[in-house]
Amino acid sequence: MPSCAIVWFRRDLRLSDNPALADALARAERVTPLFVEPDPAAPHGPGAASLAWLERSLTALDADLQARGSALTRRRGPVPGALARAAAECGASLVTCTRDWSPAGLAEERATTAALGEVGIELHVVEAQLLSPPGSLATASGSAYAVFTPFSRVWKAALRPMLPLPAPEHIPTAALSAGPPSSDTAGGYDVTFAWTPGEAGAQHLLGEFVRGGVASYDIERDIPGVRGTSELSPHLAWGEVSPRQIVASVLAAVDDETAWPYLRQLAWREFGCHVLHAHPETLDQPLRCEFAAFPWRDDPGGLAAWLEGRTGYPLVDAGMRQLAETGWMHNRVRLVAASFLTKHLLIPWQTGETEFRNRLVDFDPAANAFNWQWVAGSGADAAPYFRIFNPTLQGTRFDEDGTYIRRWVPELSRLSPHSIHQPWLAPQSELRAARVTLGVTYPRPIVDHREARVRALAALASIK
Repeated sequence: MPSCAIVWFRRDLRLSDNPALADALARAERVTPLFVEPDPAAPHGPGAASLAWLERSLTALDADLQARGSALTRRRGPVPGALARAAAECGASLVTCTRDWSPAGLAEERATTAALGEVGIELHVVEAQLLSPPGSLATASGSAYAVFTPFSRVWKAALRPMLPLPAPEHIPTAALSAGPPSSDTAGGYDVTFAWTPGEAGAQHLLGEFVRGGVASYDIERDIPGVRGTSELSPHLAWGEVSPRQIVASVLAAVDDETAWPYLRQLAWREFGCHVLHAHPETLDQPLRCEFAAFPWRDDPGGLAAWLEGRTGYPLVDAGMRQLAETGWMHNRVRLVAASFLTKHLLIPWQTGETEFRNRLVDFDPAANAFNWQWVAGSGADAAPYFRIFNPTLQGTRFDEDGTYIRRWVPELSRLSPHSIHQPWLAPQSELRAARVTLGVTYPRPIVDHREARVRALAALASIK
């Protein structure tokens, strides 16, 4: 048995149900928990909001480790050299970690395996990020699935709930020096007013959801004015909770039929990882090659209005303001906001992907690119390009009384439920009574929906 093993924490910042940690404890007498700082300049890496979350999550992880007689060591990259130096320092002959299925994560593992192998150190990689990793599910021809519905069927059939691993009570540790101070990557974001990063925060939200939310999820998940979703996505993004823990908790609370609408969202998340693994170029290139010729527009003014939540479409603006304040946006509103950027304004989906990457606390490289391509119509199993969300109709359908809009666009809060979704059509008397002056206190629409739809369809026709 090795005297010392390093647990290389990556996107698995938890102590419970952490196979890499369990593997190290089973195979070594002492364990050194180590995190290597991400390079904030790395392409397709986490942006400022996600890095701010990471900083808080690492603080929580260190506190959890200290409660078990250990501590988290943080070092700067590149990863292979940082791990090799740490192993030499503590005498480790084994490094364990959880697989990161992103293209950058897999490349990092290959480079690390080679570098550690040169000095006689084994890198042991275990699976915990996905329930059905790439390669475990394939079509009859052996290829990766490109359509979600058949993927979801085989994913569901393969689902085997397992009892999650408990957190260790004590971690015998081989201590390392702290090393260079971590880089300041928080970028001024304060995520703590809206969130509790860390494993305890994840478990609290999961507990709340299974006690009350999962039973009504299928009814309330599209209503942004209520807490109808689990809001676990930021915790999943950094691995503060595992998919296995979520499945076990949900299935312990409700029957399979009630659980499926929510578990289907986990399947969607994993489908995006499978697609990216099969097509790594789709981080910034369209999967559907015809979209390489799509006539996207350069519209700095439109982009700024979208980012600042002043498009004149209340549901879109509410979503973008929620994102700016909390680093998160309700999923239904994400679809509408993304559709507005790519179809009303004809701004490239890559621009939206980059902006969301910088602003989302739940940034995940596979999910972000996959979902943007889905909305834009250029990806796997994508929404047809001619499906152009009408922001007004989406608002009246899913935020009928305007609760969500009143929360995030308070200058419209005095308008009636009808007028709040289309203030440009409200009677002047109502606008005066509500203290709304179009073009002053709230913008007029920056583009007409019907005209934008015609323009978008013409753009699509040009590449057929």
